[in-house]
Amino acid sequence: MFFKWQDDDLILNVRVQPRAASDAFAEHNDDYIKIRITAPPIDGKANKHLIAFLAKTFKVAKSSIKLLAGETCRNKRLLIPKPRSLPEGISQYIT
Repeated sequence: MFFKWQDDDLILNVRVQPRAASDAFAEHNDDYIKIRITAPPIDGKANKHLIAFLAKTFKVAKSSIKLLAGETCRNKRLLIPKPRSLPEGISQYIT
C-alpha cells in the first residue's frame, strides 16, 4: 500500500510531479500516490512546497512533517504526525 499507519501517525509513499498546473493528488497504486505540485525541482523548492501542501491538506504544522526518504528523487516517504484531516479522494483508502 502507498500508506501505513504507525500508531496515530501516517507514513505516506508519494511520487512527485513537479511543475504541474496545480497542486493535487492524482492516481495511486500499491506502491505510491502521485502528487502534482507547481514548484520546480530546484534547490529543495519542490520538497518545501510538497510539505506545505501536505501540511495544509492534513491540517498539521509544516515543521512536524518529516521527509524519511527521497530528498533528491521523485519517490518520497513522509511521516505525517496525527493528521487532523484526510483529503477527499484518498480518504477512503487510508481510513
